[in-house]
Amino acid sequence: MSDNNSIDEQAIALEPAQQEDPGLGEDVFSLADVLTETMSSFNMPEWLTRSVGFVIALFLLVCLCLLANWIAKKVIVRLLSQLVKRSQSTLDDIFVQKKVLHRLSHLAPAIVLYKLAPAAFGGMDDFIPMVQTVAAIYMLVVGLVAIDALFNACLEVYYRFDISYRVPIKGIVQAVKVVLFAIGAIFVVALVIGKNPTVLLGGIGAMTAVLLLIFKDTLLNLTAGIQLATNSMVQRGDWIEMPDFKADGDVVDISLMTVKVQNWDKTVSTIPTYALVSHSFKNWRGMSESGGRRIKRAIYIDMNSIKFCTPEQIERFGNIIHLKDYVEQRTAEITAYNRENNIDDFEIVNGRRLTNVGTFRAYVVGFLKNHPQVHQELTFLVRQLAPTENGLPLEIYVFSKDQVWANYEAIQADIFDHLLAVAPQFGLYIFQRPTGADVQNLKPS
Repeated sequence: MSDNNSIDEQAIALEPAQQEDPGLGEDVFSLADVLTETMSSFNMPEWLTRSVGFVIALFLLVCLCLLANWIAKKVIVRLLSQLVKRSQSTLDDIFVQKKVLHRLSHLAPAIVLYKLAPAAFGGMDDFIPMVQTVAAIYMLVVGLVAIDALFNACLEVYYRFDISYRVPIKGIVQAVKVVLFAIGAIFVVALVIGKNPTVLLGGIGAMTAVLLLIFKDTLLNLTAGIQLATNSMVQRGDWIEMPDFKADGDVVDISLMTVKVQNWDKTVSTIPTYALVSHSFKNWRGMSESGGRRIKRAIYIDMNSIKFCTPEQIERFGNIIHLKDYVEQRTAEITAYNRENNIDDFEIVNGRRLTNVGTFRAYVVGFLKNHPQVHQELTFLVRQLAPTENGLPLEIYVFSKDQVWANYEAIQADIFDHLLAVAPQFGLYIFQRPTGADVQNLKPS
């Protein structure tokens, strides 16, 4: 009976010890206490020995943190960077350039501080949690910065593929970053005030209406970015025109909040992403994908110079390469028609006749059909428009094969240089309003 009572007393005596925190109990190794006990033999005051022991323990812990930081940066990161640079792939070099490994290396001293703080300052129940909290906050911030660098590197890798032009994801990635940094901020605040993060998340849920008002522009731009990506409305490299924002040039960047357009004068217009959904704009991508660039311009012919062709002109036109087949075919057709209908050739208005403007239009068609820089498989029109006070418009509506702006303008200029110079050979005059020189050349009657 007495043995049982002694066993019960021993069990009761052990219960408080079992309930103590093993991390902060008296049995945990404490470097500060060891140093204090070692220096107590020097007959120093207790407060001084404790202070010196604490300072030495702190100094040794800082040295270990610096050592861990040096090993992580100078050994591990440098070794991995060399291995990455020696690899045949160039995509992994982007992760080194974006300093993903360098930012992760900052975790090493924080982990050492967090793990060794109880061993260095055992028994200091108020100081150890504070040190570990600081280390945890530092590790959380470093983790977020490293994830940010990782996202940037992945985005740069994505830009190396052609699909990045069709499906821009930078805005979505930035939105994910915003969410992650917001959650990280909540955890930091929770660590500082010592509360559960779910409590703060619940409080934020109650402030949803206020948050929606504060982040209205961000949410609108995020929604617009998703619409732009899913509907393929605009891509990097597209030429767009948006007069409301004085933008006319190539899209160079599509982010969460803005779309950057480099105008042809090398200025950059910044457009809110949501504006591309709420406002109209012109995208020239269809022109680029078609393989041609439109030439649409008219020559205005003085209607006083439009006449029937004389036999001499018809004979001369038959010697022109681009008109030979046309003149032979049309002459035979007109002759047969006039003969079948017994047309009297004495009056020129009777029957059908070739005109200089019609023959010129046929020449323009033949000239463009044989032009090496005119796309023959796209829309091809040489047409007359309604006469105006400026004369008879003869419009050319074709596409050049070269889409480069400078080359396109040169091709267009060469075509019209030739047509303006050849028009007088058909007895036609290009309309031009009188100038000061024209007035001076008028002779008095």
